[in-house]
Amino acid sequence: MTTKSQALVNWIDERFPLTSSIKGHLTEYYAPKNFNFWYFFGSLALLVLVIQIVTGIFLVMHYKPDGTLNSAGIPVAFASVEYIMREVPGGWLIRYLHSTGASAFFVVVYLHMFRGLLYGSYRKPRELIWIFGTLIFLVLMAEAFMGYLLPWGQMSFWGAQVIINLFSAIPLIGPDLALMIRGDYVIGDATLNRFFAFHVIAVPLILIGLVAAHIIALHEVGSNNPDGVEIKKKKDANGIPLDGIPFHPYYTVKDIVGVVGFLILFSAVVFFWPEGGGYFLEYNNFIPADPLTTPLHIAPVWYFTPFYSVLRAVTYPLFGIDAKFWGVVAMGASVVIIAFLPWLDRSPAKSIRYKGPIFKAALVVFIISFFILGYLGVLPPTPMRTLVAQICSVLYFAFFLLMPWYSKLDKCKPEPDRVNFK
Repeated sequence: MTTKSQALVNWIDERFPLTSSIKGHLTEYYAPKNFNFWYFFGSLALLVLVIQIVTGIFLVMHYKPDGTLNSAGIPVAFASVEYIMREVPGGWLIRYLHSTGASAFFVVVYLHMFRGLLYGSYRKPRELIWIFGTLIFLVLMAEAFMGYLLPWGQMSFWGAQVIINLFSAIPLIGPDLALMIRGDYVIGDATLNRFFAFHVIAVPLILIGLVAAHIIALHEVGSNNPDGVEIKKKKDANGIPLDGIPFHPYYTVKDIVGVVGFLILFSAVVFFWPEGGGYFLEYNNFIPADPLTTPLHIAPVWYFTPFYSVLRAVTYPLFGIDAKFWGVVAMGASVVIIAFLPWLDRSPAKSIRYKGPIFKAALVVFIISFFILGYLGVLPPTPMRTLVAQICSVLYFAFFLLMPWYSKLDKCKPEPDRVNFK
């Protein structure tokens, strides 16, 4: 650095922890040297979050959260989306980047969570990181659901109708809670305006705060690795982990490779397959919202469907309370239970590399059940599909609830003292 640039950095350091932050989170943050492919998805999730915020800002410049009809008899909100797509220069690209980015966000987050399951990233001392991650997932679902309403198409309107009405099944407070969420006695302009406010301002602020807390907690205790070895336990004379390397430049360069690969796939979808065969942008959502015409089949976007299947799998009342309420409870529990993994897993080994056959078999059954639930969620219910969803829901919850027992019984291999590359 030149004398002037060094003087500028020193001036900033006296007023803001610039250099210490760079050292603490990049150049002197030591990460395990055996990261593999699965460790791309954390940084990719951060990249997609930035894409969503930037594209969202440009969309807000032209979008109007107005559910009333214009002179052509089309909802103003729907017409403003059409205006963005047809009249705003590059508007179609911004809109497709945002809509495809929503699906990409969940793809990346699901893979990031799966990595945590594989290598025990939720185990001590990373319990708080996992809890923050689960909260991020919950807030992300809320953000996606509220954004799903904004195009004000048929699936936006009727999807919101179905989901918000579920809250009315809660005893005592349900009807008032549903009324508060809607802002009116029916889904309408008030609902659209409050969902717009939450989607654009409130929920993103919470999401950014949780992401910051997630990263700070991670850098406090250090990253996990495919061997599940705590690299901070073995250090050299200078206090540097023997199995660690600085995050920058080694992993910033590696993450660039992941970013380039991701952007190639992401761009291919945006330019050639933005609707995703009806999974990313549903066909009924290209039809203006009509309270008098119900679509033949109402289903949420693909990333909600596993949990929607759990909700529909509950068909019997219990304790005199309607089955719809217990379905809502089951759906909520299917997400919240993920946060309890650090205390459910009693295995002596962290990583799946050293766990026994019982855990590996349970994980395979869990993943298959999750995919089946996701597929069933996009289909209309039938007695046979409901039965399959009930079986898969039981297997889904059994993976978590039986974990304290089968993880203890599992025959694990001894973990190594140092990381290895085999």
